[in-house]
Amino acid sequence: MKEANKKAISEFLQHTDSIGDDMLEDTKEMLGSMPFILPVQKNERPDYFALMCIADDMLCRPPNLSAKTAELVTLAAAAASGANQCLKFHIRAAAKEGATKGEIFDTIMIAALVGKTKILASALRDFSEAYPEESQQKKSG
Repeated sequence: MKEANKKAISEFLQHTDSIGDDMLEDTKEMLGSMPFILPVQKNERPDYFALMCIADDMLCRPPNLSAKTAELVTLAAAAASGANQCLKFHIRAAAKEGATKGEIFDTIMIAALVGKTKILASALRDFSEAYPEESQQKKSG
């Protein structure tokens, strides 16, 4: 790595506590409360936390999506992946960004559809493999 880049990283890392504190405040403002995992990460690894938060902040508020749309996408991902605590935070954040109760409900229902399809695709594939002769008979009959 070039010396100039090493120096820039070193200077950045000298400010990780301050950056982390700012990111916690911004997160609380954005979500309306503080997720449990964030202060733990900041306290244990302030350098990693600062870098992670900068990337996460850029991902959570991308330039091509409104804040409301970004929150609806985030809550859909949380719902589909079973991240219940994240879902609670992002339901409130979506509402704060202007999403209606109906938009939030519809987003959850679409996420549930995708989640259900994921489960069925895997489970029914295993089911069909467990009974291959029956699956073959139905295909040919």
